[in-house]
Order: sequence, then structure tokens, then C-alpha cells
Amino acid sequence: MTVITGAPAVSRRRSPLAQLTRVEFRLFLRERVGPIWGIGLPVLLLVIFGAIPAFKKVQTGYSGFTILDAYVPILITMSLALLALIAMPTALVNYRERGVLRRLRTTPAGPVRVLSAQLIVNASVAVATLVVLLVVSRFAYSVPLPRDFGAWVLVAVFAMAALFALGLFVASVGTTTRAAAAIGAILFYPLMFFSGLWLPIPSMPSVLQHISHATPLGAAWEAFQRADLGNWPTALSLVTMAAWAIVFGAAAARFFRWE
Repeated sequence: MTVITGAPAVSRRRSPLAQLTRVEFRLFLRERVGPIWGIGLPVLLLVIFGAIPAFKKVQTGYSGFTILDAYVPILITMSLALLALIAMPTALVNYRERGVLRRLRTTPAGPVRVLSAQLIVNASVAVATLVVLLVVSRFAYSVPLPRDFGAWVLVAVFAMAALFALGLFVASVGTTTRAAAAIGAILFYPLMFFSGLWLPIPSMPSVLQHISHATPLGAAWEAFQRADLGNWPTALSLVTMAAWAIVFGAAAARFFRWE
């Protein structure tokens, strides 16, 4: 009788996607764009805002929240936008410029796995950043955790889908790394305005509030706030984020070039 003493070597071998994901994560840390801007900047702003006494006072029109409570979802959307619109597109376009994607088409790994690895790395970092922001805001500044955590997670998934689809579209139309960075920045700043970073959405004129709710970050902020209050997000906010994900995801698939 033959006794099997160990698993086959093939089973112990990492899959091509796992290997690429590991490499992409190391490159992500080495480039420092994602870690510094996608993680460090939102956390730094949270510390700065938390040190401002006026941000800890309950404001009218904020559903009983302080300004700091309202800013935590904004910082969350900011982190997602930086990773999706700046870090990921510039990395992918850089690969295209250097011929990496073209060369990978002839290997078992394939360029699609590189794209998947990039999405996995950036999504994983986004989740980790969301956890850090929630933990720091709760234990350092007494910001309440979401009352409906399931709804909050659902909103986070919808927001990531919308923003990463938009980021893939930026990578598909950006001809050079500089062009991709410029397009990402052009999209980032208006979207952050309508998320309430500079002027909180409840303080905006009604026209700007309506425009804000039609953007992925504005819809995400509204949905996050409802989850924080223990309410289910409105269908309109979820449909808005889903529409951005579908439209720009389809456009990215249509126009993305491997070389």
C-alpha cells in the first residue's frame, strides 16, 4: 500500500494571481503614493480636525452629530478616492508605458491578473484604512461607531465599486502617467468638494446639495450618515453609486488598452 506523506508540490505552489498580488503589494509600499496619500493624509486630517474644539460641538442640521462626526465619512471617501483615482491609475498606466502589460500577455500570468492584483491590493488597503479611521475616531475622539454596521459595510462596498470603476476608466484613457495623474486630480478635487470636504453638505445651498447627491462621494456621504444613525441608506444613494460603477466600469472595459 502506498502512503502519501506530503501534499503535491503543485498544491503548495502559490497561484499566479497570489504571486502577482504579493509583488504588487510590495511595489505599492515602495512607491509610497498610496500609503502616504491614501492612508496617511486622511488619518492626519482626522487628528487635525479632532484637535479643533469647534469640531466637537453639536451643530444644527447635522442630525445631532458634531462636525467631526460628519467629517469621518468624508475622510473615508477621501481615502477611497485617493487610492482609486490617483494611486491605481498611475501604476497601471506606468506599466503600460514601460511595456509590462504587453510582455505579460505572452506569459501564463497575463495582464488581466495584473489588473486583478491591483484591484485586490488597493481594495485591501482601502478596507484597512477604513478600519483605522473608525478605530482612531472612536477611541481618540469619541466618535460613535455606525449604529447599523451592516448597512455601513454595504455602503462602503458600493462606494469602492463606483470609485474603482472610475479609476479604471482613468487608467484606460490616460495615455501617459502624467496624463493619468492629471485626469485623476481633475476628477478628485470636484468630487471631494461635493463630498463636503471644504463645505459640509448640510451647509451647502440646495442646488449644490442636489448636485452632490448625484456624485458618488456625495451619495456615499449621505448613505454613511444614515448608517451611522442606524438607518438603511436610501435607494437613490445606492442606485447612484451603482450607476457610476456600471457606466464607468463598462467604459473602462471598452477603452482599456494593454499596450
